[in-house]
Amino acid sequence: MTIFNRLAQICVLMAGALMSLTSTHATTLKIATLSPEGTAWMKMLRQAASNIEQRTDGSVKLKIYPGGVMGDDKAVLRKLRVGQLHGAALTSGGVMQPYQDIVLYNLPLTFRSAEEADYVRERMDSKLMAGLAQNKFVGFGIAEVGFAYPMMQKAVTSVAGFQDLRVWAPDNDPGAMKAYGSFDLTPIPLPIADVLTGLQTGLIDTIGSPPIGAIALQWHTQVSHALNLPLLYVYGTFAITERAFKRLSESEQQIVTEELTAGVKAVDQVSRQDNDKAAAALTKQGIVWLDPKPEEADEWFALAAQANVKLIDEGYVSRAMYDEMMQHLSDFRAAAKTD
Repeated sequence: MTIFNRLAQICVLMAGALMSLTSTHATTLKIATLSPEGTAWMKMLRQAASNIEQRTDGSVKLKIYPGGVMGDDKAVLRKLRVGQLHGAALTSGGVMQPYQDIVLYNLPLTFRSAEEADYVRERMDSKLMAGLAQNKFVGFGIAEVGFAYPMMQKAVTSVAGFQDLRVWAPDNDPGAMKAYGSFDLTPIPLPIADVLTGLQTGLIDTIGSPPIGAIALQWHTQVSHALNLPLLYVYGTFAITERAFKRLSESEQQIVTEELTAGVKAVDQVSRQDNDKAAAALTKQGIVWLDPKPEEADEWFALAAQANVKLIDEGYVSRAMYDEMMQHLSDFRAAAKTD
């Protein structure tokens, strides 16, 4: 055998070894979400997964588990810790366990308008993402789900009237339980999957939900009234565990970051428009929107403010972050009065 033939054989063997190494390098990130197929979150995840796989030549893939098949947020977080899952689209209440301040915007009746939420988020979203990073999660931004409005089977506008209702709260969401407790309500905790049945059977007669959620989950078929009061600002974030993220090469990390950050931003931008359309659809289907009287609204906001102070004293979120948010809100409201 000539030396040239021997070199040719070595080249073939090296090429085969390199191809083998490339194929074994492929990483599959397992991602869970409560969002069902067809929602903005799922559309974003499917598109991002396709883009990531294409841009990394198949070396990074996303395997997505939609519709809560991996369990609620609490179950998903447990699976993230043990490595059974690598990432998730989580609600603020679900993410609070590894990082308490992520629920900052979720305090009851903190924001009185979408403009207030936008003003604060522009100044504080990046700080919340930094906090996630300190707790071993790589976050790709916050996406608005919408304001949760009380929806019920009776025409009620006062705090006292609500105390006679059977109000639902998401189970495993201490924030929601505390929020309703602010108004001396004792909510009934249920998984999201059981809410429709709870409304149908009379176990509950009142929910808090963004309009888009009420329609997507068919809850609107079991209520007749909605109170025009932005009870809670509901939002989600997409995060991957630091451990899984660091297994990717630098170029792969950059591609994943670009695609998921753009995807979360896209969901955030379309959510408000979708909720406006959903609210109009609820009206068309016979849902009556009620406005609290000025004195009733004052009571709602006063009780919420008192409760929020108590929550901060209990360490629900850090005082520094809460004080900063309230300062931003004060600045915005002062400027609005001047205008």
